[in-house]
Amino acid sequence: MRRAVAMDEGWEIRRYDAAYKKEWDEFVELSRNGTFLFQRGYMDYHADRFHDFSLMAYRGGQLHAVLPAHCDGECFCSHRGLTYGGVVTDGKMTAAMMLELFDDVISFVRFHAGAVKWIYSPVPYIYARYPSEEDLYALYRFGARLSGRKVSTVIPSASAWEFSTLRRRKVKHAQREGLSIVQDEDYAAFWTVLQQNLEERHGACPVHSLEEISLLHARFPQQILLYRVCNGAGATVAGCVLYVTERVVHVQYIGSTLEGRACGAVDLLFHRLIHEVYSSVPYFDMGTSVEEGGRVLNEGLIFQKEGFGGRAVVYDTYELDIR
Repeated sequence: MRRAVAMDEGWEIRRYDAAYKKEWDEFVELSRNGTFLFQRGYMDYHADRFHDFSLMAYRGGQLHAVLPAHCDGECFCSHRGLTYGGVVTDGKMTAAMMLELFDDVISFVRFHAGAVKWIYSPVPYIYARYPSEEDLYALYRFGARLSGRKVSTVIPSASAWEFSTLRRRKVKHAQREGLSIVQDEDYAAFWTVLQQNLEERHGACPVHSLEEISLLHARFPQQILLYRVCNGAGATVAGCVLYVTERVVHVQYIGSTLEGRACGAVDLLFHRLIHEVYSSVPYFDMGTSVEEGGRVLNEGLIFQKEGFGGRAVVYDTYELDIR
């Protein structure tokens, strides 16, 4: 069932439902700052875990913005099943229009969801095809506070710095070991390595199950890619899953075995990916190195990533009282 609230002028806010899927996906594809994570085929794979409350914003009958979101009690949230969220816009959005949109979204979610707090995670600037930070200005104007900041390590491909001495030494070691790099769909082989790696080193497990990542790869075969590093016997000793967008290659998962760590398998892999395979993509994002929402820095992990030439880009979360 379609639900909408019409404003006397300005924005018309509608809640997303499946009848809008085609329109939503086509808008995201052509947007200024959207990625495939906002396509409904990605968002809806875990629809059973989140009470979707995504919004679509029209002006003069034309769609100009979408907001991937869900409700959690009295909180209206940028979709927590995604790495980032925020308002996804087209080229018509202006700063003044965004202020009006925030005002109307707040009225909508207060009335239709009983929300008293808006938790907002903007799309980091590296993903935008064109400057798109009108929402950051609106957050400031509406009194939002920064509640979380994760540090990701990013390499600008066109001006990538050289690997550190330690990382270069590891690459040469891996080359002497005769390791090979393959790009294939053997997620099961890598998932065994990844799960053991995360459990042993961090007491954690992957966010996605093997079945889920296989499903998502099937839906987005050009955007979700697996690279494995194999030893001479063909066994997987390291690998990574990449999320590939127009402007950013994001390392979603990385893992290695004891053998892989000893012979520099990850170093060899990233040297190939950064300097050869994806050298034409503007940014190579190696992922975050923090815990507890950014309050704790994993210095060992970020030291390794910075050795590949990366430096900080932040993934922020804001809270806005809308009661």
